[in-house]
Amino acid sequence: MKPLNRNQIGSDVEEELRFHLEQLTHEHLQLNMSLEEARAAALNRFGDFGRIKDACVEISSRSHPLLTALKSFLVLVFLSGVLLRVFGSEIHVKHCADILIAVGMLGRLWVYARGLRPASFSSPPEMDAALTLFDRSESSFGVHNRTRRTPIERVISR
Repeated sequence: MKPLNRNQIGSDVEEELRFHLEQLTHEHLQLNMSLEEARAAALNRFGDFGRIKDACVEISSRSHPLLTALKSFLVLVFLSGVLLRVFGSEIHVKHCADILIAVGMLGRLWVYARGLRPASFSSPPEMDAALTLFDRSESSFGVHNRTRRTPIERVISR
């Protein structure tokens, strides 16, 4: 079974990625390149090592068997609460069903929110992505004019 510790997963992923980089370097050495040229070509072909490592660690953490079991259990708790709520006739059974529904929903929401990484939503500035959340370019329409004054400041200064 895989460890759930992110640091251990990170070191395992880094070791695996370094192995692949060595294999690419070896392939380039077979093409009669110097060692530095082969390493540079391998890194160029491989891409950004840090981003690939972070993505692999994230994927590995999401697909951990214990996490999958926890998600399934929380869904089962929620569904059993719904069934008790629908088919329960006594008031204390309905209250227990409400608690089961709340635990299932909030637990599943907690597992989902815990997996979110705020840095994954914004693209790095050097990336030329099709969709960026923060546009830092000058727009043709804006609140400020060329003198960097708002419309209210322009009216007041007249």
